[in-house]
Amino acid sequence: MQKLLAYPLSVLYYICFGLTLVIFHPIQWLSFNLFGYKALKKTVDLLQFFIMRCLNLLGTRISFYNSYDLPTDRPIIIVSNHQSMYDISPIMWYLRKHHVKFVSKKELGNGIPSVSYNLRHGGSVLIDRKNPRQSLSAMMTFGDYIEKTKRAAVIFPEGTRSKDGTPKPFKTKGLEMLIKKVPSALIVPITVNNSWKMLRYGNFPMGIGNHMKFTVHKPIEIINFTNKTELIEHVEQTIVATIEN
Repeated sequence: MQKLLAYPLSVLYYICFGLTLVIFHPIQWLSFNLFGYKALKKTVDLLQFFIMRCLNLLGTRISFYNSYDLPTDRPIIIVSNHQSMYDISPIMWYLRKHHVKFVSKKELGNGIPSVSYNLRHGGSVLIDRKNPRQSLSAMMTFGDYIEKTKRAAVIFPEGTRSKDGTPKPFKTKGLEMLIKKVPSALIVPITVNNSWKMLRYGNFPMGIGNHMKFTVHKPIEIINFTNKTELIEHVEQTIVATIEN
């Protein structure tokens, strides 16, 4: 019965989601080209808000648990597990004062209204996972940018999305590079739960009635760990410990 109901709700969702991306694309272009980064940032924040409202059409609830007052005067490295594309908007919206930027695969840099434009012009980094040299160079430049601007970098070290919520082992090279290039950063682990259920049936129909949960864990000072391997293992264990099966 739930899957049957998911069909008409999914059609409604995709219509609203598609219109949201199409409408905000020229708004982003105008904001950035006429008024610069600050205007683009406000537009992108508003885009995330409306994307989440589209998810509400599917009966989706989003809870973002954060009991920490994260600083805005120093860079932040947000490390999270990755369950679906729907992880992104809540992180961007609820942590918007930190100017959240992403490490994304280069394929997302073209062809997606609003999303691709922001990835190319909003400060995120696009990497070619088949080209280690390009990825390394791009990550180094991205790290310098985050250190200089004191903004927040989001990285999903699993490298790809978990289709059933089961965490994949961390691929550490990208995170190691960020830690090296952003030594003043505060590491903020985040655990995502139930985002994968949005795609439990595939791309159509969508999963309905889900409760997506985001838990921000205690920030970690890089300088408290002399061994970076131990630091990354600690971050991974913190995230994985609260993933719901």
